[in-house]
Amino acid sequence: MQPLKYRLANASDVESLVALINQAYRTNTGSSWTSEQDIVTGDRINHQQLLESLNQQNFSLFVAEIVEHSESALVACVGLAFQHSSVEIGTFCVASDWQNQGIGKQVLAYAEQKAFAIFPTLISYEMFVLDARIELIQYYERCGYSKTACIESYPIHANVGQPLIDLQLQHMSKSIS
Repeated sequence: MQPLKYRLANASDVESLVALINQAYRTNTGSSWTSEQDIVTGDRINHQQLLESLNQQNFSLFVAEIVEHSESALVACVGLAFQHSSVEIGTFCVASDWQNQGIGKQVLAYAEQKAFAIFPTLISYEMFVLDARIELIQYYERCGYSKTACIESYPIHANVGQPLIDLQLQHMSKSIS
């Protein structure tokens, strides 16, 4: 596998990122195993939401690219939202054509390392995963995350799609040692 090149996302990436995020979360193509299309309908994010996220303090969105023949291809993204002594990892996806190649594990490791480099006083990494996504929860458990007792309602008010089944958000955490 070719090495990934990471950088902060910027406003010129918005169109590509909206397409990447919606494709990764809401379609089932390529070698995708992360699609939510059977449990959530509608876009995961729109241009306005992404622009607002990019302008938030304490939030950074990183893109991962593969450079081939002097051209770069956007293959993944991950967001870091800093909160006191923890960082929430979200807006994390890999383009379905690039899944099952270890990119997700590399991007997650990069996000954890980058978060700690930015705030070395962090004590934990946090994330929320749809409770119906058992295989994704198991993946994160293999990466050192644990389910907590915290379960939140699906954020219908956030305009991130409409659930087709009863969904909740499972909080997961990983201590920084």
